[in-house]
Amino acid sequence: MPNVDSYIMMGLGGFFALLGVLAFLWGRHEERGYYDALSGRRDLREFLTRLPQHIEPEALRIGGRILIVVGLVLVIVGGILLL
Repeated sequence: MPNVDSYIMMGLGGFFALLGVLAFLWGRHEERGYYDALSGRRDLREFLTRLPQHIEPEALRIGGRILIVVGLVLVIVGGILLL
């Protein structure tokens, strides 16, 4: 495998890892925004118990973790093939 292919693989891995971090942070921001808006209400049952859970922020965080793992694997494999 030529060196250019290894650099491309490492670049894609870094891109996926960056996307994963951004998705993870976006999920945290969405969840905080939702529950901060709820804290101003009189009925705080949902705010205190966090039931029912809202799927979107958790899905963003899980997707972010998956992207980070895939990105790191691609960077490691690209680095090994570069040697």
